Amino acid sequence: MVKIAAMGDNVVDCYLSKNTMFPGGSCLNVSVFIRKFGGESAYVGAIGRDRASDIIATALADEGVDITHLRRLDGPTAYCVIGHRNADRVFVNYDLGISMFEPAEADHAFIGGYDAVHIGQSSGLDSRLARVAGENRLSYDFSDKFTDQRIAEIAPLCFLASVSAKDDAKDNALALMHQVLAAGAEWVLVTRGAQGAILGHGDDIFEVPAYRTTVVDTLGAGDTFIARTLYGVIKGETPNALLEAAAKAAAETCGYYGAVGHGAPIDISVDVEALRMAYPDL
Repeated sequence: MVKIAAMGDNVVDCYLSKNTMFPGGSCLNVSVFIRKFGGESAYVGAIGRDRASDIIATALADEGVDITHLRRLDGPTAYCVIGHRNADRVFVNYDLGISMFEPAEADHAFIGGYDAVHIGQSSGLDSRLARVAGENRLSYDFSDKFTDQRIAEIAPLCFLASVSAKDDAKDNALALMHQVLAAGAEWVLVTRGAQGAILGHGDDIFEVPAYRTTVVDTLGAGDTFIARTLYGVIKGETPNALLEAAAKAAAETCGYYGAVGHGAPIDISVDVEALRMAYPDL
Protein backbone atom coordinates (compact mmCIF):
# COMPACT_ATOMS: atom_id res chain seq x y z
CA MET A 1 0.00 0.00 0.00
CA VAL A 2 1.15 3.54 -0.77
CA LYS A 3 2.18 5.30 2.46
CA ILE A 4 2.39 9.09 2.50
CA ALA A 5 2.81 11.40 5.49
CA ALA A 6 1.95 15.10 5.54
CA MET A 7 3.71 17.42 7.96
CA GLY A 8 2.84 21.04 8.56
CA ASP A 9 -0.09 23.42 8.50
CA ASN A 10 -3.63 23.02 9.72
CA VAL A 11 -6.49 25.44 10.35
CA VAL A 12 -10.20 25.53 10.80
CA ASP A 13 -11.65 27.27 7.75
CA CYS A 14 -14.48 29.49 8.97
CA TYR A 15 -17.20 30.21 6.41
CA LEU A 16 -18.94 33.48 7.24
CA SER A 17 -22.01 32.78 5.12
CA LYS A 18 -22.52 29.37 6.69
CA ASN A 19 -21.46 30.13 10.28
CA THR A 20 -19.56 26.86 9.91
CA MET A 21 -15.94 25.89 10.40
CA PHE A 22 -14.27 23.00 8.59
CA PRO A 23 -10.94 21.26 9.24
CA GLY A 24 -8.42 22.45 6.67
CA GLY A 25 -4.92 23.53 5.82
CA SER A 26 -2.92 22.28 2.86
CA CYS A 27 -1.03 19.49 4.64
CA LEU A 28 -4.02 18.32 6.64
CA ASN A 29 -6.09 18.20 3.45
CA VAL A 30 -3.47 16.14 1.64
CA SER A 31 -3.34 13.61 4.48
CA VAL A 32 -7.12 13.11 4.29
CA PHE A 33 -7.20 12.86 0.50
CA ILE A 34 -4.39 10.28 0.42
CA ARG A 35 -6.50 8.11 2.70
CA LYS A 36 -9.59 8.63 0.53
CA PHE A 37 -7.63 7.51 -2.53
CA GLY A 38 -6.72 4.24 -0.85
CA GLY A 39 -3.33 5.01 0.64
CA GLU A 40 -2.08 4.86 4.20
CA SER A 41 -1.55 8.36 5.54
CA ALA A 42 -0.37 10.21 8.62
CA TYR A 43 -0.55 13.82 9.69
CA VAL A 44 2.19 15.44 11.77
CA GLY A 45 1.30 18.85 13.20
CA ALA A 46 0.18 20.88 16.19
CA ILE A 47 -3.24 21.99 17.41
CA GLY A 48 -4.49 23.63 20.59
CA ARG A 49 -6.75 22.32 23.31
CA ASP A 50 -9.90 24.17 22.23
CA ARG A 51 -13.10 23.23 20.43
CA ALA A 52 -11.53 23.90 17.04
CA SER A 53 -8.74 21.43 17.81
CA ASP A 54 -11.31 18.79 18.73
CA ILE A 55 -12.96 19.22 15.32
CA ILE A 56 -9.61 18.70 13.58
CA ALA A 57 -8.53 15.67 15.62
CA THR A 58 -11.92 13.96 15.33
CA ALA A 59 -12.11 14.50 11.58
CA LEU A 60 -8.63 13.07 11.01
CA ALA A 61 -9.37 10.04 13.16
CA ASP A 62 -12.73 9.47 11.45
CA GLU A 63 -10.99 9.57 8.06
CA GLY A 64 -8.48 6.93 9.15
CA VAL A 65 -5.43 9.20 9.20
CA ASP A 66 -2.68 8.26 11.67
CA ILE A 67 -2.57 11.06 14.27
CA THR A 68 -0.10 9.53 16.70
CA HIS A 69 2.19 12.50 15.95
CA LEU A 70 -0.48 15.17 16.18
CA ARG A 71 0.39 17.13 19.28
CA ARG A 72 -1.78 19.38 21.42
CA LEU A 73 -0.15 22.54 22.72
CA ASP A 74 -1.27 25.41 24.90
CA GLY A 75 -2.57 28.20 22.68
CA PRO A 76 -5.21 28.76 20.00
CA THR A 77 -5.73 26.45 17.08
CA ALA A 78 -5.08 28.19 13.75
CA TYR A 79 -8.05 29.56 11.82
CA CYS A 80 -8.77 31.17 8.48
CA VAL A 81 -11.93 33.16 7.73
CA ILE A 82 -13.27 32.33 4.27
CA GLY A 83 -15.62 34.23 1.98
CA HIS A 84 -16.71 33.47 -1.58
CA ARG A 85 -17.04 35.33 -4.86
CA ASN A 86 -18.69 33.32 -7.64
CA ALA A 87 -17.97 30.13 -5.64
CA ASP A 88 -14.22 30.89 -5.57
CA ARG A 89 -12.83 31.08 -2.04
CA VAL A 90 -11.52 34.39 -0.74
CA PHE A 91 -9.22 34.53 2.30
CA VAL A 92 -10.51 37.27 4.59
CA ASN A 93 -8.59 36.94 7.84
CA TYR A 94 -6.39 34.41 9.62
CA ASP A 95 -4.43 33.57 12.75
CA LEU A 96 -1.79 30.85 12.61
CA GLY A 97 -2.17 30.12 16.33
CA ILE A 98 0.19 27.38 17.42
CA SER A 99 0.22 25.55 14.05
CA MET A 100 3.78 26.76 13.33
CA PHE A 101 5.69 24.08 15.23
CA GLU A 102 9.14 22.50 15.31
CA PRO A 103 9.19 18.77 14.51
CA ALA A 104 10.87 16.58 17.10
CA GLU A 105 13.43 13.86 16.42
CA ALA A 106 10.65 11.32 16.94
CA ASP A 107 8.66 13.00 14.15
CA HIS A 108 11.56 12.66 11.72
CA ALA A 109 12.02 9.01 12.64
CA PHE A 110 8.30 8.42 12.17
CA ILE A 111 7.95 9.96 8.70
CA GLY A 112 11.03 8.06 7.60
CA GLY A 113 8.84 4.97 7.44
CA TYR A 114 6.67 6.43 4.68
CA ASP A 115 7.07 6.37 0.90
CA ALA A 116 6.96 10.17 0.69
CA VAL A 117 6.44 13.23 2.88
CA HIS A 118 4.35 16.23 1.83
CA ILE A 119 5.07 19.74 3.13
CA GLY A 120 3.54 23.02 1.98
CA GLN A 121 5.00 26.52 1.81
CA SER A 122 2.50 27.73 4.42
CA SER A 123 3.85 25.28 7.01
CA GLY A 124 6.89 27.31 8.07
CA LEU A 125 9.12 24.27 7.67
CA ASP A 126 11.41 25.35 4.83
CA SER A 127 14.41 25.04 7.14
CA ARG A 128 13.59 21.33 7.53
CA LEU A 129 13.22 20.50 3.84
CA ALA A 130 16.83 19.45 3.24
CA ARG A 131 16.73 17.01 6.11
CA VAL A 132 13.37 15.54 5.06
CA ALA A 133 14.57 15.20 1.46
CA GLY A 134 17.74 13.49 2.66
CA GLU A 135 15.70 10.87 4.47
CA ASN A 136 12.69 10.46 2.20
CA ARG A 137 11.02 11.54 -1.05
CA LEU A 138 9.79 15.10 -0.61
CA SER A 139 6.60 16.53 -2.05
CA TYR A 140 6.52 20.33 -1.72
CA ASP A 141 3.74 22.73 -2.57
CA PHE A 142 4.96 26.20 -3.54
CA SER A 143 1.33 27.27 -4.09
CA ASP A 144 1.66 30.66 -5.81
CA LYS A 145 4.43 31.81 -3.46
CA PHE A 146 7.47 31.19 -5.64
CA THR A 147 10.42 33.30 -6.66
CA ASP A 148 13.45 32.42 -8.75
CA GLN A 149 15.51 32.14 -5.57
CA ARG A 150 13.04 29.87 -3.78
CA ILE A 151 12.75 27.64 -6.82
CA ALA A 152 16.53 27.40 -7.09
CA GLU A 153 16.85 26.48 -3.41
CA ILE A 154 13.92 24.10 -2.98
CA ALA A 155 13.33 22.40 -6.36
CA PRO A 156 16.54 20.28 -6.16
CA LEU A 157 15.14 18.70 -2.98
CA CYS A 158 11.82 17.71 -4.52
CA PHE A 159 10.55 14.39 -5.74
CA LEU A 160 7.33 16.24 -6.63
CA ALA A 161 7.16 20.04 -6.73
CA SER A 162 3.72 21.62 -7.13
CA VAL A 163 3.00 25.20 -8.16
CA SER A 164 -0.23 27.10 -8.77
CA ALA A 165 -0.58 29.17 -11.94
CA LYS A 166 -4.35 29.38 -12.29
CA ASP A 167 -4.36 32.88 -13.78
CA ASP A 168 -1.38 32.40 -16.08
CA ALA A 169 -1.41 31.83 -19.82
CA LYS A 170 -0.42 28.32 -20.89
CA ASP A 171 2.95 29.48 -22.23
CA ASN A 172 3.77 31.01 -18.85
CA ALA A 173 2.67 27.87 -17.03
CA LEU A 174 4.87 25.75 -19.27
CA ALA A 175 7.82 28.07 -18.75
CA LEU A 176 7.34 27.81 -15.00
CA MET A 177 7.21 24.02 -15.18
CA HIS A 178 10.44 23.90 -17.21
CA GLN A 179 12.13 26.27 -14.75
CA VAL A 180 11.30 24.04 -11.79
CA LEU A 181 12.37 20.90 -13.67
CA ALA A 182 15.63 22.52 -14.73
CA ALA A 183 16.28 23.50 -11.13
CA GLY A 184 16.24 19.84 -10.15
CA ALA A 185 12.73 18.62 -9.25
CA GLU A 186 12.02 15.08 -10.47
CA TRP A 187 8.32 15.68 -11.12
CA VAL A 188 6.59 19.06 -11.46
CA LEU A 189 2.84 19.64 -11.23
CA VAL A 190 1.43 22.98 -12.38
CA THR A 191 -2.23 23.40 -11.46
CA ARG A 192 -4.16 25.95 -13.52
CA GLY A 193 -7.59 26.06 -11.92
CA ALA A 194 -10.34 25.90 -14.51
CA GLN A 195 -7.68 25.39 -17.21
CA GLY A 196 -6.64 21.99 -15.85
CA ALA A 197 -3.07 20.99 -15.04
CA ILE A 198 0.31 20.14 -16.53
CA LEU A 199 2.72 17.48 -15.26
CA GLY A 200 6.37 17.39 -16.22
CA HIS A 201 8.96 14.63 -15.80
CA GLY A 202 12.31 14.83 -17.57
CA ASP A 203 11.57 15.77 -21.18
CA ASP A 204 7.99 14.51 -20.99
CA ILE A 205 4.97 16.78 -20.60
CA PHE A 206 1.46 15.59 -19.80
CA GLU A 207 -1.67 17.72 -19.71
CA VAL A 208 -5.27 17.31 -18.58
CA PRO A 209 -8.22 19.69 -18.85
CA ALA A 210 -10.36 20.48 -15.83
CA TYR A 211 -13.48 18.36 -15.38
CA ARG A 212 -16.73 20.16 -16.08
CA THR A 213 -18.66 20.45 -12.85
CA THR A 214 -21.01 22.68 -10.89
CA VAL A 215 -18.66 24.59 -8.61
CA VAL A 216 -19.85 25.18 -5.05
CA ASP A 217 -16.52 25.89 -3.34
CA THR A 218 -12.98 25.72 -4.77
CA LEU A 219 -11.26 25.40 -1.38
CA GLY A 220 -9.16 22.23 -1.31
CA ALA A 221 -9.29 21.51 -5.04
CA GLY A 222 -5.57 22.15 -5.50
CA ASP A 223 -4.72 19.98 -2.50
CA THR A 224 -6.87 17.23 -3.98
CA PHE A 225 -4.97 17.44 -7.26
CA ILE A 226 -1.61 17.34 -5.51
CA ALA A 227 -2.56 14.41 -3.30
CA ARG A 228 -3.93 12.32 -6.19
CA THR A 229 -0.89 13.10 -8.34
CA LEU A 230 1.56 12.18 -5.59
CA TYR A 231 -0.39 9.02 -4.81
CA GLY A 232 -0.42 8.01 -8.47
CA VAL A 233 3.27 8.69 -9.06
CA ILE A 234 4.28 6.70 -5.97
CA LYS A 235 1.96 3.86 -7.01
CA GLY A 236 3.46 3.77 -10.50
CA GLU A 237 0.38 4.77 -12.46
CA THR A 238 0.84 6.22 -15.93
CA PRO A 239 0.93 10.02 -15.97
CA ASN A 240 -2.14 10.34 -18.16
CA ALA A 241 -4.16 8.00 -15.96
CA LEU A 242 -3.21 9.69 -12.70
CA LEU A 243 -3.88 13.16 -14.12
CA GLU A 244 -7.31 12.08 -15.28
CA ALA A 245 -8.07 10.70 -11.82
CA ALA A 246 -6.72 13.87 -10.18
CA ALA A 247 -8.85 16.16 -12.36
CA LYS A 248 -11.97 14.15 -11.54
CA ALA A 249 -11.21 14.13 -7.81
CA ALA A 250 -10.56 17.90 -7.79
CA ALA A 251 -13.89 18.50 -9.52
CA GLU A 252 -15.63 16.42 -6.86
CA THR A 253 -14.02 18.54 -4.12
CA CYS A 254 -15.45 21.65 -5.78
CA GLY A 255 -18.95 20.21 -5.33
CA TYR A 256 -19.24 20.71 -1.56
CA TYR A 257 -18.27 23.20 1.15
CA GLY A 258 -15.03 22.73 3.04
CA ALA A 259 -12.00 20.90 1.71
CA VAL A 260 -12.68 17.66 3.61
CA GLY A 261 -16.13 18.21 5.13
CA HIS A 262 -16.75 17.64 8.85
CA GLY A 263 -18.33 21.04 9.42
CA ALA A 264 -19.32 22.39 12.85
CA PRO A 265 -20.60 25.75 14.16
CA ILE A 266 -17.89 28.43 14.30
CA ASP A 267 -16.31 28.45 17.75
CA ILE A 268 -13.17 30.58 17.71
CA SER A 269 -12.10 33.90 19.24
CA VAL A 270 -13.03 36.15 16.31
CA ASP A 271 -15.80 38.71 15.87
CA VAL A 272 -17.70 37.03 13.05
CA GLU A 273 -20.40 39.72 12.92
CA ALA A 274 -17.80 42.47 12.53
CA LEU A 275 -16.20 40.59 9.66
CA ARG A 276 -19.57 40.11 7.98
CA MET A 277 -20.16 43.86 8.16
CA ALA A 278 -16.67 44.58 6.83
CA TYR A 279 -17.08 42.15 3.92
CA PRO A 280 -20.80 42.26 3.01
CA ASP A 281 -20.16 40.94 -0.51
CA LEU A 282 -18.71 37.67 0.79
